[in-house]
Amino acid sequence: MADSDLKRLMKNLEESINEAISDAPGIEKAIREIKEAGYEVVLVIDATIGFKPTTGEQRDSLALEPGRDEPVRLKITPEDAKFLKSLKISVDKDI
Repeated sequence: MADSDLKRLMKNLEESINEAISDAPGIEKAIREIKEAGYEVVLVIDATIGFKPTTGEQRDSLALEPGRDEPVRLKITPEDAKFLKSLKISVDKDI
């Protein structure tokens, strides 16, 4: 995969994360309440995402059928859960 393709995919991921966070009702409500209390809000979330090439066989096993949506499973550490809770984001135990 060309660097430009990877950069495009990374940009798509960044935009998707931003949309998910900004559209989350709990976050929107919490920010609105802080603003109504007379404070300015600056929200910075740091995400570390690593990439490494896979073999052709691994890529085939990871490929999804076109138009098929599957849930994404995340590994959330206790620190992650604590941080999300501080933002009033509930974490499903099945993640």
